[in-house]
Amino acid sequence: MSSDLRICFVGDSFVAGVGDPQALGWTGRLTAHAHAAGRAPTTYNLGIRGQTSTEIAARWRAECEPRLPRDVQGRVVFSFGVNDSMQVGDRTRVDAGNSVANLIAVLAGARGREWPVLVVGPPPVDDPAHNRRIATLDELFAKVCAESGVRYVGSVHRLAADPVWMAQVRAGDGAHPGAAGYAAFAELVLPTWREWLAY
Repeated sequence: MSSDLRICFVGDSFVAGVGDPQALGWTGRLTAHAHAAGRAPTTYNLGIRGQTSTEIAARWRAECEPRLPRDVQGRVVFSFGVNDSMQVGDRTRVDAGNSVANLIAVLAGARGREWPVLVVGPPPVDDPAHNRRIATLDELFAKVCAESGVRYVGSVHRLAADPVWMAQVRAGDGAHPGAAGYAAFAELVLPTWREWLAY
C-alpha cells in the first residue's frame, strides 16, 4: 500500500472554517494533530459556503478524483446538513428525505472508488428551531452510516451543550464560531479521527 495518504474534506462553510481568524477550522486542526502524531496526510479542504447536500453530491466526485488518484491512499470526510435544514419560506432548502438520499449516494460513490469515509454530522447554530431540524438530520445520518458501516461523529447535541461553541456562534454571525469554537469541534471529532486513521 502506498504511504502517500491524501484526504479530501468535502462539505459546507463549517468544513471551510468560516469565522476562524486562524484560518484552520476543525479540519485544519485535525490535520495538524495527525502531522504532530507522525501520520502526515496531504489534505484538501473542499468546503463551499452555503452549499447543501444536493450541491455537494453533484460536485464532490469531480473534485476528489484528481486529488485521490488510484496509486495513493485516498480517503474522504463528508460534513453537511446545516444548509439543508435552513428554513426558506414554508420549507427547508432540502427535504430531509433528499438529504438522506444524497448521503447514501456519496457513500456509494466513495465505496465504488474504495475510499474509506468518515462522516461528521452538522453542528448547531443560534436558532432553536433550526437546531431541532439539524438534530433530526443528525439522527437520520447516524442511522445511514451505521447501516453502511461508515464511521459517524454526531456534533449537534454535544456542541449545543458546549458554552464556548455557543457563545462564539452568538458573538459571530449566528452560525459560525471563532478559533476556540472550532478547536472544540476538532476535539469532539478527534477520537474517531484517530481511530479512522489508526494512529
